[in-house]
Amino acid sequence: MARYIFITGGVVSSLGKGLMAASLGALLQARGFSVRIRKFDPYLNVDPGTMSPYQHGEVYVTDDGAETDLDLGHYERFTGVSARQSDNVTSGRIYQTIIQRERRGDYLGATVQVIPHVTDAIKQFAQAETEDLDFVLCEIGGTVGDIESLPFIEAIRQLRNEIGRENTVFVHVTLVPYIAAAGELKTKPTQHSVRELTSLGIQPDILLCRCEHPLPESDRAKIAQFCNVRKEAVIPALDAKSIYAVPTQYHAEGLDREVLRAFGIKDAPAPNLTRWHDIMERHEHPEGEVTIGVVGKYVGLQDAYKSLHEALVHGGLANRVKVHVKWLDAELFEKLPDDELAAKLEPMHGILVPGGFGERGSEGKILSVRFARERNVPFFGICLGMQMACIEAARNTSGISAASTTEFGETAEPIVGLITEWMGESGLQKRSAEGDLGGTMRLGAFPAKLSGNSRVRGIYGSDTISERHRHRYEVNTAYHERLEQGGLVFSGMSPDGVLPEIVERPDHSWFVGVQYHPELKSKPFDPHPLFASFIEAAVAQSRLV
Repeated sequence: MARYIFITGGVVSSLGKGLMAASLGALLQARGFSVRIRKFDPYLNVDPGTMSPYQHGEVYVTDDGAETDLDLGHYERFTGVSARQSDNVTSGRIYQTIIQRERRGDYLGATVQVIPHVTDAIKQFAQAETEDLDFVLCEIGGTVGDIESLPFIEAIRQLRNEIGRENTVFVHVTLVPYIAAAGELKTKPTQHSVRELTSLGIQPDILLCRCEHPLPESDRAKIAQFCNVRKEAVIPALDAKSIYAVPTQYHAEGLDREVLRAFGIKDAPAPNLTRWHDIMERHEHPEGEVTIGVVGKYVGLQDAYKSLHEALVHGGLANRVKVHVKWLDAELFEKLPDDELAAKLEPMHGILVPGGFGERGSEGKILSVRFARERNVPFFGICLGMQMACIEAARNTSGISAASTTEFGETAEPIVGLITEWMGESGLQKRSAEGDLGGTMRLGAFPAKLSGNSRVRGIYGSDTISERHRHRYEVNTAYHERLEQGGLVFSGMSPDGVLPEIVERPDHSWFVGVQYHPELKSKPFDPHPLFASFIEAAVAQSRLV
């Protein structure tokens, strides 16, 4: 039977519960245990798929086609365990499931209530697909005291009683703020947060205290006394120099040791943290540096491109260089004269146009593609970025001046159009253009075949790949021949030859566009080959400037 670790947060949001869960999972893995990490999100959206990135950051897509919380990206990057649809649930999905059951008559005329129906559904989610696991870590989103999270708190309280205290541990992440005027850390917010949690029936076993300054032993003892935990179970968590330093930092403070002690596990092997030490050695001792310009739509919030940023960092680790990411607003590029646009992009050793939806900023992205092509600067286009590269090629190298995408309205030259059917592993998949926004998506992992003599074939070292998709529109293969005549080669296609997956320019230093999202599969100890190759090309470019 799997043991459960429930992670809650108090005082304020954004304390790093997701990173804490990912780091603890990595530490338990390093000791030889199998883990899976899950996220309970209290909001009423069914999933984050239709939410603005400014509301919720990026949408992380799993192999099985789920649109999930960005914390699942942390979980997967730190543990290497592929996330699944069953690893993220929202209040919206819970209530949707319950209402569907009630309409079918599954409850046999009973009055449907939060207790037991909602809490039972949450417990079922927590315990689903956990066979052969040593530990299941469940992060509760939001902050203790939020009205939205109350059913989740009640569900995990019940679960402890049902599966036994020896099989559950509660970790509470809280804040110990530093008051500059007083010149000291204050423990009272943590005390109030724990009091709020215990009033809901949960006594935390371990406290992870986020603080900007070292936590004095006297304050640890004070927190332990007022919060009814062992002093050793009050774990200080100072800001780290890198998120990849967090596992070793938490180990040094005794987090994994205290978790195992709370479970009564005394014979666990010491953790093998070699790969985390290697990652930090590469991070702290780079042999060079490059600057990558990311020309995007949501650059005002870096969480909107969280996996992308981390994948660029991983590419730097693979090449032992520090990657400086310059976030460039594509919409502003549309208002700049050519010389000012060039001045913005000339310092870049590589240009990346990421995915996105909608017309805003699209012309700025196309201008940045043209700059990269004409100046022979390494270029990487992802999803919409690939589509913008195809439109730029159509307009400027294939003589199709009216080239555009139907995503932005009617066009006489639809280089990109809405996809309504494609072949999947289970056969022909069909969607309606008038369906729900999430319903027209091509979501999850799909295979692709690579051309034998292409750049990407050499990068991947394989003829076939599988990558994760999240998009509604596809490059129109009717323009295949005309685009290739202009120098843009289709080097990767879906197995049935219908959907373009990769384009590249053989006559360019490094110019690749992909319809999928490779950043979702990159990890610090296993950088994605495309990002490693892109950064390698940027290093070569930096030596030419």
